[in-house]
Amino acid sequence: MHFARALRVAGLPIGPGRVLDAVDALTHAGIERREDWHAVLSALLLTRHEQQPVFDQAFAVFWRDPQLLEKMMSLLLPKVQGRTPAKQPEVSKRVAEALLASPGERPPEPEGEQKIELDATLTFSEEERLRRLDFEQMSVDEWRAAQRLVSALRLPLPEIATRRFDASREGRLVDLRATLRKSARSGDWSRLERRTRRHRPPPLVVLADISGSMHRYTRMFLHFVHALTLDREQVSVLLFGTRLTNVTRQLRHRDVDAALAAVSDAVPDWSGGTRIGACLHEFNFRWSRRLLAQNACVLLVSDGLDREEGGALGEEMARLHRAAHRLVWLNPLLRYEGFEPRASGIRAMLPFVDDFRQVHNIDSLAALVAALANPVQRKLARAA
Repeated sequence: MHFARALRVAGLPIGPGRVLDAVDALTHAGIERREDWHAVLSALLLTRHEQQPVFDQAFAVFWRDPQLLEKMMSLLLPKVQGRTPAKQPEVSKRVAEALLASPGERPPEPEGEQKIELDATLTFSEEERLRRLDFEQMSVDEWRAAQRLVSALRLPLPEIATRRFDASREGRLVDLRATLRKSARSGDWSRLERRTRRHRPPPLVVLADISGSMHRYTRMFLHFVHALTLDREQVSVLLFGTRLTNVTRQLRHRDVDAALAAVSDAVPDWSGGTRIGACLHEFNFRWSRRLLAQNACVLLVSDGLDREEGGALGEEMARLHRAAHRLVWLNPLLRYEGFEPRASGIRAMLPFVDDFRQVHNIDSLAALVAALANPVQRKLARAA
């Protein structure tokens, strides 16, 4: 139960029913072999392949290391470069904090002693370090701090001219209908009424990938999108994995935690597979005409790794590119310096993108805000 509680703090969805099943199964599997112990717990406590690395790290440290607390504390303190130490097993911050947060590991503090707290803060700004840290590498506390920073971001898209007009004395266009109507009432034909074009922010459509390789980036990006839905009128959000789900209504809740909880309940394929081509096909034929009118800007959040390879993905991307005023692809794989579009899905999508950007930390989101705030002409599609 203690080990399952540590895994739950590390982010794995483990309920009491699975813990009871694991205890019952261990009575039959026995505890003579460590491999059997690991296999039984892994089979009963995990539901996704993406959870296996966290489980393996926690299992190795929790059941084997006699100095658990000291090693976990050393992971949370700043490192000082010196002589090369003995190689230790790598443990993620999330697993370290989960094991530290589990009850029973912290030794009781002696009564009557004065508690001494050490400030291990370095000279650089904590917020600056957090802005450059990858979402996938954040600890629990860093993740919460990043959520607050992301929620404060705004997206000032430049306003575009519409087909409608507003009355204006400084307008450059003559409003003939208003001039005739006012002159007929007053009899004064010497003054012309003028008008100017109405400007409004363009609609924003977000298509976000929630597959196993993208769910952590998408969850943080949804905090950014939630702030946009409260700040702007025309924002539509659709999530896709193996199917397409419109979560615009769920994100309208003013509390971000309640909004994301409603999104999780509405999406049945969270952290599953990816069918980008099929989901884009459904969007183009079901949602495109009603959401991409009035020069809409589309933000596509995905790594481009499609489970179903074929030519349909390129065709659907071409159709989406023709319907959108601006198509921006946000891909966390761009954080790697040696990134090359070798996957067939990425090669099929890239020629039909107006802007290709990375989205893996807070600085990348800030760069996206700065890029979309500047009015630019739509780019031509690149050659395949």
